[in-house]
Amino acid sequence: MIYLDNAATTKPNDEAVKFALKYTEDYFNPSALYKQGIKLKSFLTEAADYITKTIAPSGYECVFVSCGSEADNTAIFSSAKRGNAVTTSGEHAAVYEPFLALKQREVETRFAALNKDGSVNVEHLLSLVDDKTSFVSVVHVNNETGAINDVNAIAALVKKKAPKTIFHSDGVQAYGKIPFTIGDNIDYYSISAHKIGGMKGTGALIKKKKICLHPLIYGGGQENGMRSGTENVFGIACFYKAAELKYSDVVGNFEKVKGLKKTFLSKLDGVTVISGENASPYIVSLSADGLKGEVLQHILEEKDIIVGTGSACSSRNHYSRVLKECGYSSGVLEGVLRISFASDTTEKEVLTAAEAINSATQNLRKIMK
Repeated sequence: MIYLDNAATTKPNDEAVKFALKYTEDYFNPSALYKQGIKLKSFLTEAADYITKTIAPSGYECVFVSCGSEADNTAIFSSAKRGNAVTTSGEHAAVYEPFLALKQREVETRFAALNKDGSVNVEHLLSLVDDKTSFVSVVHVNNETGAINDVNAIAALVKKKAPKTIFHSDGVQAYGKIPFTIGDNIDYYSISAHKIGGMKGTGALIKKKKICLHPLIYGGGQENGMRSGTENVFGIACFYKAAELKYSDVVGNFEKVKGLKKTFLSKLDGVTVISGENASPYIVSLSADGLKGEVLQHILEEKDIIVGTGSACSSRNHYSRVLKECGYSSGVLEGVLRISFASDTTEKEVLTAAEAINSATQNLRKIMK
């Protein structure tokens, strides 16, 4: 099987899983006061410190949660409590839907327009920020087009206009893939384990230590009172090792996948490429204009090639909300496929996939004539 839907989820890394298996034996509660529990608590601190250091300077900390969606929700509902909150029209549902819910909490929500490639229109975003803006969220890498927003620069511009505003970025599609360090103007940054070879059910919110976080989940006071619930030690261990493996050569992997993307695009014929030149190399959004992406997806599946048709979290919608906001016609929206690579994807796999996409689109067009 050729698996090219890594933006939806990745195969758990064998080495990371093997490392985490130790914690099926060390199954104790990290909050317990006996030595086994204290030892596990120390391990969780080590894991949190490492993951924080992969992407953030000193002054930040890691709060383990169940997934990227929980990290997003925690940041939003903790800090968007007054005035207005601003985000982009290209956010993942884990940000977009909570923003809709803010209206019920008497927080005005404002959505910035997108450019054709799915990146945010920065000028429009800044026009929405004023002295009553309590919270701004801008996705780092668009999960459907791969568009990279320069969130450090955007955060600096937001803080220049509204210094007290809390700035958050969903970094789920960037972490472990895009060489990047959080700048001082970013207050919260969300990441997820299963996008980098970890297990589903584990994520983290990287936050400035000085930011007061109001928990989304109350209970036993785990994670220094910021996220209650007995910690998922196995999942965190797997996340730790997966991050270690990714950050051992994040730049090398980035360059390798950039080459794979270039090769893939050079072989495509008769499709519209939606992703821009400066997008993440890990994600390619394209469209067989006038055809149905879902039909093409199943044709490819019969050839043992797995691709997406957009965000897995939006699969029940007729059209992609994000791509519609980019201004594409219904014909383009109907035919969307999302191809997403991993660092271990091979050149042979991308060549085979490109050939299969070309063949499927050509044959389907002949049938429809």
